[in-house]
Amino acid sequence: MKITDSNGEIRRARITVESFEELVQDGSGFLKVYEFVTEEIKFGWARIRLPYKEIHVRAGGTIAGPAMMALADFTSFAALMGAIGPARMAVTSSLSINFLRRPAPTDIVGEAQIVEVTSRLGFAEVELFTLGEDL
Repeated sequence: MKITDSNGEIRRARITVESFEELVQDGSGFLKVYEFVTEEIKFGWARIRLPYKEIHVRAGGTIAGPAMMALADFTSFAALMGAIGPARMAVTSSLSINFLRRPAPTDIVGEAQIVEVTSRLGFAEVELFTLGEDL
């Protein structure tokens, strides 16, 4: 996704962190479970943190896959809102994840980049990492 306009100026996010948080608080009961922290939103990019909670840990002492998938989905939604502006009815139509290594039981951060937006679909790539881990 092109983050600069025709003059080479960096495009601004079409939603602020504050406006995004207001948008998702309305009718998003799952947020009470995950308590995501919106750290930053730029045009087509977002950084969201999932604070560590014992409820997110599965047998074996690692963060559960469903919690990581929720973080990836929520982070891509935030990045999309940064690109197109508030859209309450945007929904996920497909989500694929690769678990490449076992995360430590600590906060997990998601960073999403919108790759492309069409008139009906948005495509994002999300990287998840634990705090203190290099990407």
